[in-house]
Amino acid sequence: QVKLVESGGGVVQPGGSLRLSCSTSGRTFDNHSMAWFRQAPGKERDVVAAISANSALTYYVDSVKGRFTISRTNTGNTVYLQMNNLTVEDTAVYYCALGPWVRLLRAGSPDPDYWGQGTQVTVSS
Repeated sequence: QVKLVESGGGVVQPGGSLRLSCSTSGRTFDNHSMAWFRQAPGKERDVVAAISANSALTYYVDSVKGRFTISRTNTGNTVYLQMNNLTVEDTAVYYCALGPWVRLLRAGSPDPDYWGQGTQVTVSS
């Protein structure tokens, strides 16, 4: 059974940092793209960052460019999201996802093969 498990969420003050991790199990995913999404209350789930299977390609939504960094292990089974200089607008549940690049980044209707259960990130003073 395939599982994606996120960790690393929490409460942090504005300007602080967090590092999210997403570990996969059940099979090897070194040839799959992975992404981080987030969903704030009352809003849609949107992609934040994505990384291709061989880490050659990365994508960031404009609002996090220069602050967030996505990376993955050489085995491809763990993906990270380093979040720096956090703002209150970054407060959301963050989800890990796995699937084809084009379906992860499909505007308005992302369609990954697998989702994680989510981890809460709260930025508050």
